Amino acid sequence: MMPSQESILLHTEAYVKEELAGEPSGHDWWHIHRVRQTALAIAEAERADAFICEMSALLHDLADEKLNDSKEAGMEKVHEWLCSQDVDPESRKHIEMIISTMSYAGGNGPAMETIEGKVVQDADRLDAIGAIGIARAFAYGGAKGHILHDPDSSPREITTAEEYRTKPATAINHFYEKLFKLKDLMNTSFGRKIAERRTERMHVFLEAFYAEWEGRQ
Repeated sequence: MMPSQESILLHTEAYVKEELAGEPSGHDWWHIHRVRQTALAIAEAERADAFICEMSALLHDLADEKLNDSKEAGMEKVHEWLCSQDVDPESRKHIEMIISTMSYAGGNGPAMETIEGKVVQDADRLDAIGAIGIARAFAYGGAKGHILHDPDSSPREITTAEEYRTKPATAINHFYEKLFKLKDLMNTSFGRKIAERRTERMHVFLEAFYAEWEGRQ
């Protein structure tokens, strides 16, 4: 990696830390940190461009529509930052394409076009499952005012991103509406191996949750 790229990464890390520190819905700086570390590990295994992967991982939630007035407003924030850092036009376009495409969007988003996009999308989705994913599911549910569990409420049938964002939800149903589906949406063999282990952890957790919910010891 060139010295200029290392400098851009350091400035970007500081910028994102300031923007997302203390964000309560599970999209805080430490989520970004974990996604970056996982993306770099997958990038090495897949021989992807480390700079593109790391920059995309650092900036991906800066554009999230959950944290902005709109997706367009979030993408403009990313674009302005990349321009301010003199990121070359080709890399800038690549990073913006990855960030604009990587959202889950109810499971109906377009496929990633590049290996770097596949790497970062896998890293982000892996942070939504397993032990960390369980914690984030309840943090997000609490931030959005979702109830913990309602045995009479079935998982939602989600066909659009709008339904995913707006239909009434529970924290437990989120496992069935999204989290258990992510294993089969992994782009890389590295990501699939990790996803299988983390998905099993969620099944073990829910088995214990349901037992305690019914008062079984």
